[in-house]
Amino acid sequence: MKFTKVLALVMSLVLCIGLLASCTGAVNYAAENTEYVIGVSGPLTGGAAMYGVAVANSAQLAVDEINAAGGLNGVMFKLVAMDDMNDATKISTNYSSLFEGGMQVSLGTVTTQPGLEFKNLSADDNVFFLTPSATGDDIPANDNGYQMCFADGNQGKVAAEFVNANYAGQTIGAVYKSDEAYSKGIYDQFKANLDSSVTVVETSFTDANASDFSAQIDTLKSCGFIFMPTYYTPASLFMTQAKDILAADAVYYGCDGFDGIDNIEGFDISTIPQKVTMLSHFSSKATEGLAKEYIDKYVAKFGADTLNQFGASAYDCVYAIYGAMKKAVDEGKEITVTISASDLCEILKEQFSGGYTFENGVTGQNIKWETSGYVNKGAIQYVIKEAN
Repeated sequence: MKFTKVLALVMSLVLCIGLLASCTGAVNYAAENTEYVIGVSGPLTGGAAMYGVAVANSAQLAVDEINAAGGLNGVMFKLVAMDDMNDATKISTNYSSLFEGGMQVSLGTVTTQPGLEFKNLSADDNVFFLTPSATGDDIPANDNGYQMCFADGNQGKVAAEFVNANYAGQTIGAVYKSDEAYSKGIYDQFKANLDSSVTVVETSFTDANASDFSAQIDTLKSCGFIFMPTYYTPASLFMTQAKDILAADAVYYGCDGFDGIDNIEGFDISTIPQKVTMLSHFSSKATEGLAKEYIDKYVAKFGADTLNQFGASAYDCVYAIYGAMKKAVDEGKEITVTISASDLCEILKEQFSGGYTFENGVTGQNIKWETSGYVNKGAIQYVIKEAN
């Protein structure tokens, strides 16, 4: 009887220790890895699939190139991409599958709303992530999270600087999605950094009225410049419904959510008489340099339909992570193929917060990161379509 009680006590202690290890992230799910595993969750299907597919394709392109060159000291990399359909409720399941499947480092999520869920889960397990395109200001709130893309606030600030320089003393229009973190986050920072001489005619929409923009168009019909920090689907609908109402010489100005708008199935951007422009860190029409090299490789392998800055950013993410790992190894750090996600996270945090420079990116040169996790690199503004 005494032995039975002792055995039961021992088993209870083992169970408690196991549960404690699981809760604190001490379990090393990468212990059986034969390759370094990079995980990412994004919309591979659904309305935002153009973004997720571009990220998965481009990240795989980078992984294939790194592996062809010998990996990291002979150890290869593996990318695992999971579909979240831009739905935050799918992130918990996706994250668990990735983490328990041996993920050691991550590209986080492709879009912002799922990324807000991912950032908390990854912080609990101390998993390092460098997202290519989840632009929310709060995405890198924890010390394990970084962005290759501009944060919403940065985009709003740079957009305001453009308007201040070109439309001072004038009236402009603005339309944004008020129930979306991406769109509202950019617009809030835009307004906060706008010169007081600029008057804004403002309107917004939500999921409930994202297919009929007649009221918003009526509000903005006299505006010659319209700031539109939205994704390409509602933007294309707005433009289609407004093309014969707005002045033909009006100018649309979007942020990275406009990327791919000229490749949407069923939307012919050439029928839009107005000029369409966007703020970005990558031009899919680049004719020289590293951007052109990336474009040629991507189009040759995947075609041009999903070529966009989300993919270019993901390509840079993989190379930036690889470069930071290589630098750490060169400095004497041990990064075995079975290193835990948490241990690798500590090494990468030391690199990214300590002045690590990613020198030759498709989306920028000499890229660095602030301790906040925000990226520090130059931006470009380019024309997607000239006025008809």
